[in-house]
Parts: sequence; C-alpha cells; structure tokens
Amino acid sequence: MTSLFDPIRVGALDLSSRIFMAPMTRSRADADGVPLDMVAEYYAQRASAGLILSEAIFVSPMAKGYVRTPGLATDAQAAGWRRVVEAVHAAGGRIFAQLYHTGRVALPEFLPGGALPVAPSAIAIKGQNKTDSGPKDFVVPRALETDEIGGVAGEFASAALRAREAGFDGVEIHAASGYLIHQFLDASINQRTDIYGGSVENRARFLLLVADRVAEAVGRDRVGVKLSPRIKFNDVEDPDAEALYPYVARELSGRGLAYLHGAKQGGYEVHQELRPLYKGVYAAGAGFTGETGQALLESGGADVIVYGKPFIANPDLPARLRRKAELAQPDFATVYGGGAKGYVDYPAA
Repeated sequence: MTSLFDPIRVGALDLSSRIFMAPMTRSRADADGVPLDMVAEYYAQRASAGLILSEAIFVSPMAKGYVRTPGLATDAQAAGWRRVVEAVHAAGGRIFAQLYHTGRVALPEFLPGGALPVAPSAIAIKGQNKTDSGPKDFVVPRALETDEIGGVAGEFASAALRAREAGFDGVEIHAASGYLIHQFLDASINQRTDIYGGSVENRARFLLLVADRVAEAVGRDRVGVKLSPRIKFNDVEDPDAEALYPYVARELSGRGLAYLHGAKQGGYEVHQELRPLYKGVYAAGAGFTGETGQALLESGGADVIVYGKPFIANPDLPARLRRKAELAQPDFATVYGGGAKGYVDYPAA
C-alpha cells in the first residue's frame, strides 16, 4: 500500500516522502524583487517536505504582477535565492523554483518605464489589483506580437538557468491561476488568429514552447508543470477545458518531465481526467487532508500529494500528518506581506 511517507523518485531526485509543499505567495521580498533574509528561515523550517515548491517567482522585469514579490531576473535576486536554497539544503530539504509571468495581471506601475502589461490579447481582467496606494483597476494589456513570443519563452529558460545556478534542485513552470501561460490556454482570454490562438493545439503551443526551452536549459528531469483548469481566479473560464487539458497532458507526458502538478478547482475533475493520460509522476493538489491525500495515493489517483495552507502554520506538517496530530490554523491577516509575525513564528509541534 502506497503511503504519504514512502520515498519516491521524481525526475533526477530521490525524495524522502510523497508530501510536497505547494507554491504560496507570501510577499516577503524587497522593492527590487530580492527575497528578505527571513525567507531563508521560512523555507528551512519546512524542509521536512519531500519537495518544497517555492512561491511564484517572476522571470523578467515585465513579468512582475504584485508588490513585494520575488524575481529571478537579476544577479541580486539570484543571490537572495541562493541564501534560501542553502538554508533548505542545510536542513536536509529539496526545493524547486516556481517560475511565472503574470501577463495581464500586472499594472504599469510594476513594470519598467510604466509599460503596459502584455497578454495574448488586449482584454483586461475585470476588477482590481492591490498596490501600496490602494486597489487599482486592471488595465487593457498589449497583445504580444507573434515574433515576441519566442523571446518570452526564452525568459523562462534564462530564469531556470539562474535558478539552477542559485542551487535550486529544479523548476516548476506555472501554467495555472490565470497568469500568462494560462492566458494563452484559455479561449475566453486568447483571441489570437495566429499560430498561438484558435485551436486547442495552437493555444497550447506557448506552454509547450516554454516547457521545451526550459527543459533544454536545465534538463527535462528537473522540470515540472502546474495546471489549474477553471480556477476561479483572474477571470479564468477555460470554456473547452474537456478538450484542452487532455491534449496538454498527453503532450507533456511525451516530454519526460519530472512531474505534472494538477490543482483541482473550478469544477473540473483534474485528477480523474489527467492522471490516466500523464505517464509519469502526477502530483495532486488543492484542499487535501492527511486522510484524503492518503486515500488518493492508495487508489492510484496520484503519486504525490501537494499541501498548501496547512504548511503555513505547521512547519513540521509531515510529522504532524504521520502522528495524525491536530493542525494549527494560520492567521490569514499576515499571509501576504509584513514581517516575521505569521511567517516564521509558527512553532513545530
């Protein structure tokens, strides 16, 4: 019987358990996108996870979408992450960098020279983004030119190289949550008429290009991909998810990547749909308890379970799950931004 606590080979890595820590934005970077010193302590406290997936890290100055979020686009940012990775490794852990481009989520004030954010099409998100001066309406983005798209894929590859140079054990491509790659996938957002729009195959082309470029840069056995069909975030609709995501899963399966990470949200049964199609390590995320995660492993519905919010207030989550101990609850007022409170002050059991 497969257990959460069984070791597993994931790509190039032998991991101590099947418990992954999910990527979670915590907004503890400085204005230049360098993670603060306390970030190293935070991740090191959680090094007992089989694998830590870092918070989303922007791949270029044009990819930043929120205040106080970290990047991997400069030497200073990479040096900041090197301190984090060294602390995790010293504590016996493994860590991947999750890489993203926020696309139309960004506001001009976050971008070089106040530039418009870029997206597959010039369609704005409904609603507002948070800034230090208060909420501001999302803006109509600039549609990327066809000949620019390869360069954006190259930014992911460059950030992946920086991640490996900083010591990360691998990278996860963030193709979820309504960010740029997901924007290309979603037919309600992507209205292009070139080779990156229209059909399922065309809308998946950018993701597959990024996956190939990143795999060429750092090795396919050190690359994972995250998908979240129909997530209720950033105006995602995925109207043809039933056709799109099986195609994506089959295409990724043939590339020999380290894993596919699916997050179940928005009414699409992602694990049931994608697990049979992906012939490699499948990591299932979103809303699992120790019991439901164990049950999915036993049924063969996943190889790995990804835990998010429970890791915030339970730095020693694997030990607590093993003992079936009661879990501490996070203070949601301190999740995004701030100092050590609600970040590195949660004790081990």
